[in-house]
Amino acid sequence: MSGRAVFVMKHKNSHLLVGYWSRLRKGRGTPDQTEIDPRAIKRFLPYVFILDCENPARPVYRLAGTSLCERFGYELKGTSFLGHWEAQSGASLALLLDQALKAGQPLCLSSIAATTDNGMVELECVLAPISHDGGRPTRFLGLVQMMGNPAPLLRRTIAYERLIGSQLIQEGEPASSHDQMPPPPAPPQIKAHPKAPYLRLVVSRQSPVMLNFGSGDLLQKMARAFSNWPVANSEDDSRTV
Repeated sequence: MSGRAVFVMKHKNSHLLVGYWSRLRKGRGTPDQTEIDPRAIKRFLPYVFILDCENPARPVYRLAGTSLCERFGYELKGTSFLGHWEAQSGASLALLLDQALKAGQPLCLSSIAATTDNGMVELECVLAPISHDGGRPTRFLGLVQMMGNPAPLLRRTIAYERLIGSQLIQEGEPASSHDQMPPPPAPPQIKAHPKAPYLRLVVSRQSPVMLNFGSGDLLQKMARAFSNWPVANSEDDSRTV
């Protein structure tokens, strides 16, 4: 496919996260990690994560919500963000993460995730740059959303993910319908691949995009992790990351 693909954030929570990030920065380049209040994003907290990108080629999960970990079938904290992406997507993501940090803009990623038995779902991931200890932005506040029918992931975990689109998001991006989610795209055409022969890249990656989660344990975990936050009582589950 040639030319530049046009994207808008599809999921309501993607817009909510970017809006929250925009309010936090108050006209500055990026907000600081210590300014994030988990209670303000409790609605989708179980699918929220903090990504350390001191080296954009080796991004590492610093925190990850329980529901997100369950989606991949293992504890994400301390693991590579690129670990579940195929090689070509991983190389593109390293460049996109670096671009978003330098531009100080949220990045939205559109991807196809697959299970070991060939179940496929569309995901939308939002990565909003944040600074740490008042320095330059080296981290992201992230959120992953599932688009369309979740049935392929019932009692299954994601084994493989491929990037199909990306875009840097600016404030004032047009919103899509929040009440009626668009249907998932038609399955990609088959192409041989050692991990997922049924997937292929269908959209060029010239800019960034976003995704969705649930709610839960991360409220307490993030509050404890960031020293400037008071630890608030919550009804989240007891699993720790």
